[in-house]
Amino acid sequence: MSRTTSRHGSRRVAIVTDSTAYLPQAALARHHIDVVPLTVVLGGQALEEGTEISARSLEEALRERRAVTTSRPSPAVFAEAYRAAAEAGAEGIVSLHLSGEISGTYDAAVVAAREAPVPVRVVDSGLVAMALGFCALEAAETAASGGSLDEAVAAAEKRAEGMSAYFYVDTLDYLRRGGRIGAAAKLLGSALAVKPLLELVDGRIAMLEKVRTASKAIGRLEELVVERAGDSRVDIAVHHLAAQQRADDLAERLRDRVPGLGELHVSEVGAVIGAHTGPGLLGAVVSLR
Repeated sequence: MSRTTSRHGSRRVAIVTDSTAYLPQAALARHHIDVVPLTVVLGGQALEEGTEISARSLEEALRERRAVTTSRPSPAVFAEAYRAAAEAGAEGIVSLHLSGEISGTYDAAVVAAREAPVPVRVVDSGLVAMALGFCALEAAETAASGGSLDEAVAAAEKRAEGMSAYFYVDTLDYLRRGGRIGAAAKLLGSALAVKPLLELVDGRIAMLEKVRTASKAIGRLEELVVERAGDSRVDIAVHHLAAQQRADDLAERLRDRVPGLGELHVSEVGAVIGAHTGPGLLGAVVSLR
């Protein structure tokens, strides 16, 4: 049986998300957010993201071109999470998940919510990674301040409206294998040997720009983030897979260039997103406050 990471206290409104939010462990604990893990299938073995497969193991498997697939949690795993939250005193649950255009996770949560012992509002964020994570944090902060179930949902949805996510990948090959990007963009990318910049649009991964070299693509990624942030108050997350130095360097430059910067998180993505992007991923999430 898969396990949720249980962090709820006796809050009236509990917050549940999934492992693709890639929230820092300290933030999960501080905000009492429960995490339901997605699954990575490697060599015929099903492994839980975040507990049973590391980014390093995934990187090795991808570089060796071993078959890696991902799957959603079962409704039973969500049912377990909802039951535990209710037993801890929750009178309602906000269940926030990655885009339904990318995964069936939202659908599994909806099935489990129908039989939950307390009301569950399942939200398809249309997002992934810390774009989803920032929404979960917003819901948790609203709940912690005494907000109702509806207020926590509204807070998360409002935060989602001001979210932008940009990604650089070394190759489109992994996204092509997983069917996460259209054939036309894939063919253009491979034919021109470009370094692709992607963005999240309406819950889907879409081609944004094609740049000739990795260094120029990363420079353009930085400019996109700075332009999107402007002078607004924003939180930013920088993600990577097997590219820690790239991520640290980008984060430092953004710290200097974004005047309204609040929180800045740097984290490695887990196996589920990494399986579709490949090593070398560098991503940035801009969240307007």
